[in-house]
Amino acid sequence: MKLSLGPLQYFWPRERTLAFYRAAAHWPVDIIYLGETVCSKRRELRTSDWLSLAEELSASGKQIVLSTLALIEAESELSVLDRQVSHGGFWIEANDLSAVQLCREKGRPFVAGPTLNVYNHRALEMLVEDGLRRWVPGVEQGHALLTELMTAYRISGAPVPELEVIAWGRLPLAFSARCFTARAFDVPKDKCGFRCIEHPDGLSLSTREGNPFLRINGISIQGEAITDLGPELPMLSGLGVDILRMYPQPEGMEEVVLHFDAARRSHLPPARIGARNGYWHGEAGMPLPA
Repeated sequence: MKLSLGPLQYFWPRERTLAFYRAAAHWPVDIIYLGETVCSKRRELRTSDWLSLAEELSASGKQIVLSTLALIEAESELSVLDRQVSHGGFWIEANDLSAVQLCREKGRPFVAGPTLNVYNHRALEMLVEDGLRRWVPGVEQGHALLTELMTAYRISGAPVPELEVIAWGRLPLAFSARCFTARAFDVPKDKCGFRCIEHPDGLSLSTREGNPFLRINGISIQGEAITDLGPELPMLSGLGVDILRMYPQPEGMEEVVLHFDAARRSHLPPARIGARNGYWHGEAGMPLPA
């Protein structure tokens, strides 16, 4: 299996972001996704900076993929998307159907990100016809659903895209036009003061009883737990998963990468170092309190 470093979900200062990716160039990952997927107001790195970083990192021999916004709301965001697709030097991770359309029009290969709604084999076939080369299923699509879908897809005889599964990180559960972080600080979305940058690992949200529940991340809501599919490697392999995705975190990311690198080379599944992903097993996404 290959290892990928998914797109950065949080808003970090420019120098921290650049230092992170320059360090990642030396980690045993095969694929690095670059770009803003949450909020277009996060401009510590502009489009030209992401493209320059992509060209720099591609010299390390890793595949670089440009990730796009999950929710496109303005013409300016479409312009950025067009620039990413028109570059032509890298695959695109399409997290919105606008990106799929542009990739199809320009003949660019793309990855279907986890925010695209793909729930049956026919939808997957149609995307392959449009240029899909790799699919990252949504966070709630577990082993049973993927087994059924991929079995039906293979029977169709269509070219089989690479299958990439989120193996590590906080799961992006939902996106909204409303900014949850701005709302938490009681400020307008258009005058948020870029509060996200103050929370490099998201803003924790607890239940009334004080139990950790979710993470607020701009217009995105994540699960609180950092999920870990390491122990499920035999199931992933049996399903035909090609790539394990790990989402960046502010601390300890190199150790996580080394853990999964050792796991893919071993004949024994690794011990779990994160939380169990209930979605993968067809259960609740997080354990319910006693």
